[in-house]
Amino acid sequence: MSSERIPVLMYHRVGDAHNMWERKYCISPQRFAEHMKALLQSNWQAVSIDDFMAWRHGNKALPKKAFLISFDDGFKGVYEYAWPVLRQYHWPAVMFLVSNLIGQKDTWSKNENPEGNIYPLLNRTEIAEMAQGGFSFHGHSRNHRDLTTLNETDLINETEGCKAELNLLGIPCRYFAYPYGRFSEREMSAVKAAGFEAAFSVQPGFNRTDVDMFRIRRLDIFGTDTSAMLLKKITLGSNDGRLSAWAKYYLKQLQSRLGLG
Repeated sequence: MSSERIPVLMYHRVGDAHNMWERKYCISPQRFAEHMKALLQSNWQAVSIDDFMAWRHGNKALPKKAFLISFDDGFKGVYEYAWPVLRQYHWPAVMFLVSNLIGQKDTWSKNENPEGNIYPLLNRTEIAEMAQGGFSFHGHSRNHRDLTTLNETDLINETEGCKAELNLLGIPCRYFAYPYGRFSEREMSAVKAAGFEAAFSVQPGFNRTDVDMFRIRRLDIFGTDTSAMLLKKITLGSNDGRLSAWAKYYLKQLQSRLGLG
């Protein structure tokens, strides 16, 4: 049976977390491996971003439990810890890169992280290696700035500049993920004008074939999420995997089947 709705998972750093702020957006290597194993055992099947887009355009049927794995920012820990697990399952994934900081560190986090910690980002050699082994790479701005705070010149620099920079590095860049998930019509228009074909938000929910190409939904997967919580999120299409949300979901399903919805 072909899928009518596809969730997109959003991860960030894979590695060791050193404070509570980091634990939200950093998942340990062991827990990431547990996540992927749980998905496999529950018959979920990861698909590539190209297959996802072909499905969105009505040009390809995908399995009922198809999903897309995405990583924001381009942390080196994905190369070190996540990629080996994904290769084991022959699962593709997509990563959104901060083009001006390739091979450097996530300097944008310095003022956000309570301890000021920053971490290594992928270099060109690692990106090229991963591109040969199941990963696709696309844009996440030049410097990871909040697009909604920028003037027109800086907005163009962060969008058009990102696409141009990645293209110069030999990375075909067709899709975009909004830094911090923040955007309005102005920022969406800038991303379109830069030549991107689609953009990913942080709005939760399932994606259906009529989803706005510049508002693609993603589920926020935290480093604190157990495998059970992950499975609830991907089944509910929600960032809320609590028991109450689970019960509400199944009540709605029951009402629909009984014609009460």
